[in-house]
Amino acid sequence: MQASAQAPAPAESKEAAYTRTITERAAKIVAKIDGLKAKDSVQVRDLIADQYRQLNDIYKQQKTRKAALKAQPATDATKAELAKVDADTEAALAKLHPQYLKKLSRRLTPAQVEQVKDGMTYGVLPITMTAYNDMLPNLTAEQKAQMLAWLTEAREHAMDGGTSEQKHAWFGKYKGRINNYLSAAGIDMNQAGKDWQARIAARKAAGGAQ
Repeated sequence: MQASAQAPAPAESKEAAYTRTITERAAKIVAKIDGLKAKDSVQVRDLIADQYRQLNDIYKQQKTRKAALKAQPATDATKAELAKVDADTEAALAKLHPQYLKKLSRRLTPAQVEQVKDGMTYGVLPITMTAYNDMLPNLTAEQKAQMLAWLTEAREHAMDGGTSEQKHAWFGKYKGRINNYLSAAGIDMNQAGKDWQARIAARKAAGGAQ
C-alpha cells in the first residue's frame, strides 16, 4: 500500500512572519551588547522587538490615513488634514521614544543602551566619526565634539525611522550640516575627500604588496 503524501506545512501567516523578522533583528542587536546578563537578554530582545512593532504601527496608521485623504479632491482642507497626519505621527514618535529608552535603562547600563541605539541604526554614528577622523586627522577637539553631538542627535531621530532609507536620510541630513560647518572653518571638503581616497588606495596597495 502506497504511503499517503505528507500534508504540506501550513504557510506562515503574515503576522507570524513579521514577528519572526523583528525578533531575529532584535536578537542580533542583543548578541552584540557587551556584558549583558543572560537573564536579561530575552527581556531586552523583546523590548527592542516591541519597539519595532510599535514604530511599524505608527507608520502603518500614517500611511492608511494619507491614502484615504489622497483619494479625495486636493482641497485646502485636505492638505491641512495631510499636514495633521504628519504632525500626529511626529507626536506619537516623540511620545514613544523616551518611553522606550526608559524601559531599556531599567535593564541596561548607559553604555549598553548606546549599543542598542547603534544596533538599531546600523552603527552609522561610530562608522561616520571614524571616517571623518581618518579623512581629517587635524580636527580640533571642539570640532570633534560638535560633530559627535550632531551625529548623536541624528541617531536619536534615525532610531524612530520606519525604513532603512528613513534612518540613513537622517544621518545624511546631519552629515550635510557637518560638512557645511567644516567648510565654514576653511576646510576644503572636496579636496579632503580626494586626498583621503588616495590614502586609502595607497594603504590597500601597500597591504597587497606584503
